[in-house]
Amino acid sequence: MTRTVAGCLVGLTVAAGLVAPTVPVAAAATIAQAPTAVTLSAAGPQPGTFTGRGFDTCTAPSQAAMDTWRASSPYGAIGIYISGDSRSCAQPNLTATWVANQTSNGWRLLPIELGYQAPCGTRAPKMSADPRTARSQGVAAANSAATAAQALGIGSTSTIYNDIEQYPSNTSCRAAVLSFLSGWTEQLHVRGYLAGMYSSGTSGIKDVCDAYDNPNYTRLDQIWIAWWNGVADTDAGSYCADDHYANHQRLHQYAGNVTETWGGVTMTIDRNYLDVTVTPTPPQQWTATIDNSSSGGFTASSDWGTSAYSAQRFGTDYRFATPVTSSDVAWYRSTIPTTGSYEISVWYPADAGYNNQTPYVVATTTGSKTISVNQRINGGRWASIGVFTLAAGTGNRVGVSRWTSGTGFVVADAVRITRV
Repeated sequence: MTRTVAGCLVGLTVAAGLVAPTVPVAAAATIAQAPTAVTLSAAGPQPGTFTGRGFDTCTAPSQAAMDTWRASSPYGAIGIYISGDSRSCAQPNLTATWVANQTSNGWRLLPIELGYQAPCGTRAPKMSADPRTARSQGVAAANSAATAAQALGIGSTSTIYNDIEQYPSNTSCRAAVLSFLSGWTEQLHVRGYLAGMYSSGTSGIKDVCDAYDNPNYTRLDQIWIAWWNGVADTDAGSYCADDHYANHQRLHQYAGNVTETWGGVTMTIDRNYLDVTVTPTPPQQWTATIDNSSSGGFTASSDWGTSAYSAQRFGTDYRFATPVTSSDVAWYRSTIPTTGSYEISVWYPADAGYNNQTPYVVATTTGSKTISVNQRINGGRWASIGVFTLAAGTGNRVGVSRWTSGTGFVVADAVRITRV
């Protein structure tokens, strides 16, 4: 979606005749009359349920241009940049009145956040390379985008798309992007919106689709595939398996930076094809993260030391202790909102000197369950140890025990509890 035309999209011009695009227009949008009433809210969720052609352009066009293209072009949807510090074009037309006018006239809107970019990319501002920080930045971006959408009258169950431009993906960069998008998705659901992402097929789309079944990351609701192959469909080629995001959850930007004239109005646009539908937003996801430094959330005896040795730690430090043949559990305390199923994920730094059989103790409704974790591998990320039934109320929920036949220091760093 990025354009470099004097720092912004070229302006609209009025031409003497009609210049058709180079792609077929069999899927022309139904012609609608110009709006006669103005309200300060969009007509329904955006883009809602829609199959057909759309376009995106750097600056929201004038009302006259939108009316002309609605009556003359094959397009029925438009991408609009509503928020984000990476936007390069001014938005003098983008107001709640403009939004209400377009949706009243039959246009579907694609709200876009263009903000944090991949840490390994070239565009700024960049999200943190640290997955934990990137996740929190995704939450902040979701709040900013949801607030901007609400100010424009774009209401709940609308989809907001996070634009992450092409980047040279690698293991650490991929982890940051996927963590950012997890925070983005979870917080948009809290705010009542669906979560989408626009990116190049070769980078962001491939990374998201490769992680489709990865429990460490939260799945998006829709993907917007940038793949300029000139074909107006929602196929992603080798970048995303056909059975991923297959339930009317795809948009395809199939051509970019093209100039079209309809009804005497010329715009430089990207061409898109949509197959999307409204889906109920998932229940607001309750989650709690407890670090060893969380006030009132962690207790351990004086035999547990404190270290900041490993860069894979969560937060500023973590706790460690030698194995013993008696109970000395470091406990994580949390308030569970309602009795039910909760996924427990743990974070620890990995090291060859740490324990290969660290016991994690989960206090369930039917008694304590112990899960052994090898803390010599797979550190520096969230690792699920299972789903358990936890009782409502406040208490010690997850512990790290020193009673193990394994060798090496046992480590207590952070725990995440998520309702499922």
